[in-house]
Amino acid sequence: MQPQDVVPRPVSGSVADRVVDVEQAEAALVEHYPRLVRIAYLVLSPDLGRGRRVLTAHALAQRALPRPGAPAPVIPAQSTARDGDAGYGYVRLRVLRSALEATLPLKQRARRSRHALVPPVLPMVWGLRLFPRSGGAEELALDQSLASLSAPARAAYVLRGLERLDDAEVRRALTEAGVDDVDSALEAAGAVPARYSLLESPEFDPCSLQARPTDLMRRRRHTRAALAAAAALAVCGALFALPDRDWGPDGAAAPPYARNPAAEAALDPGRLVRVSPVAWKTATRADFSVWPARGELTGDDALLRRALAVWARPGDAVRVSATPGTPAGGPSGPPQLLYAGDVGVARVVILYDGLRIARYAEPEDGTAGAALDLARANGALGPEAGAVVLDRADGNVRYLTAPWVREAAERDLSKPGAGLMNLTLTRGVTSPLASPATRAGACTTWNVLQLSDASGSYLLSDLGEILPARITAGRPAAPKDATGAEALRAWAPFACSLGEVRAQGVRSVNAWAYARQPLPDGSGSGGWVCTRAETWRGDGTRALAQFRTPGGLFGAVVAAAGDVPACGPRDPHVLAGVLWKSEAGSWYLLAAGDRAAESVRATGGVRGESAGNLLAVRTKRGARADLEGTLRGGRAVSGLR
Repeated sequence: MQPQDVVPRPVSGSVADRVVDVEQAEAALVEHYPRLVRIAYLVLSPDLGRGRRVLTAHALAQRALPRPGAPAPVIPAQSTARDGDAGYGYVRLRVLRSALEATLPLKQRARRSRHALVPPVLPMVWGLRLFPRSGGAEELALDQSLASLSAPARAAYVLRGLERLDDAEVRRALTEAGVDDVDSALEAAGAVPARYSLLESPEFDPCSLQARPTDLMRRRRHTRAALAAAAALAVCGALFALPDRDWGPDGAAAPPYARNPAAEAALDPGRLVRVSPVAWKTATRADFSVWPARGELTGDDALLRRALAVWARPGDAVRVSATPGTPAGGPSGPPQLLYAGDVGVARVVILYDGLRIARYAEPEDGTAGAALDLARANGALGPEAGAVVLDRADGNVRYLTAPWVREAAERDLSKPGAGLMNLTLTRGVTSPLASPATRAGACTTWNVLQLSDASGSYLLSDLGEILPARITAGRPAAPKDATGAEALRAWAPFACSLGEVRAQGVRSVNAWAYARQPLPDGSGSGGWVCTRAETWRGDGTRALAQFRTPGGLFGAVVAAAGDVPACGPRDPHVLAGVLWKSEAGSWYLLAAGDRAAESVRATGGVRGESAGNLLAVRTKRGARADLEGTLRGGRAVSGLR
């Protein structure tokens, strides 16, 4: 059976009676988070208001994980149209039950669960109202129709339309979620016209939001009162903290508000480092330090001064983002200017201090709405220093490329035979190309940037940060840029799995096709691939073992682990397994290690052993097993988890 990536479905049978480990539930929650939040948003009462409904839906989805406990990890069943991921079924049931409980009166919630009385703390938004984008007349009519239904009836309509469950599955899901009168809910949901496609529209997408300010006048009054109280508290604290000697606890350090020559130099646009346009041609290192200053506004001292000042002291109105592990604060000395120019409807400045890339952007008509983005770039060489994101708009992204880049093109990583679409390079700036980082909904394509220079070509993918991630393929000890035909074919079924490492400070992602396994029913061979994401900060790595059946468009993630050496240069080995159902209806445990594995063994609920790196054991649905392998030389290796 082939994986179904568009609409995840739980295994049939009672999800509540099955044991689901925390790791499996977490993987399902991360992979299908937008869909789970949409379910919660649609089931919650419209009386909450769109803004509160959005935050509550996110809170319910984020509280859907089970508590960490003793159950051993299980090997997940392969997702199909009929038999899917038990982890997804579990978290969906938790989200559905929580959303239904949230619509009950307080006393009924207390009788059901004491946890339902605890208000969600996160997510929290101050100073903004968030709500989904407005739809058309059809979406408004459907929203009004759903508002007239009870919460169980809304849940039935959503399960029918969004999850594409039949009435028997809907009845079972509502019963497990605690609905008493399922028949009435199904009957009421059936009275609403079946405009199920509208449930996928942006009107009901709480992950694609618009922002508006709250009551500004009331906020201003409250802010003034808070500032007055804080000033009084600071004065009192200073009086008590006055030292009785010449020096305080900081020794000879200057007072906090003293003028510091190094700090002043870092804020002086006249001292910015500007590299010669030809320095890269004779440099021994191809990194950001040899990028020249480009853009038509490199002489605008006022703009550069604002960019430096915001980097050192971003105000409350500045939207600041930083990749995980990126130090905050301004540069310790004058940084290097990489770009200053007009990009779309904004003025953009890009700076580099040897450790970080800083991108400052402000609207053309003022400084309201300014943004500062920071990303680590330490040790970037060659392809890793090949491009920086200039801006994202309307689902597209534009890059500033390295001075040594000769050609730029766009390609779909999920379609290796689609070829390249050339991009225009204007003084190092690419024409816009589609960005997968900002796309909502099911993944069917994954567009990447291909750059070419004197040493060859390489792929970079936008993962929602300033620096795109390098895409490679091959054995972990010697990965190569994924531009060859074999590497592109290896990446194609697993391109959409890059979405799992968005906004995590990823430096590179490698795909390693480590095994091919003949299926027990003779229907062909399945492919095993391990994808590993390395980060700029060192920790936070992510390894995914994925399996693809013959003819399947996409692979399925069967095991995931974070901060482990497996599948990487330090430990270029991996072992993973999956429960697979043949076309005849028989269930098998399939497991595969890399070529260094001399034997593979299954213990627990499934027992079997084989020589070599492949194992296939007939079993039953829902079986749980642990995997162990032995490498050449006698070293033991465990299944990825």
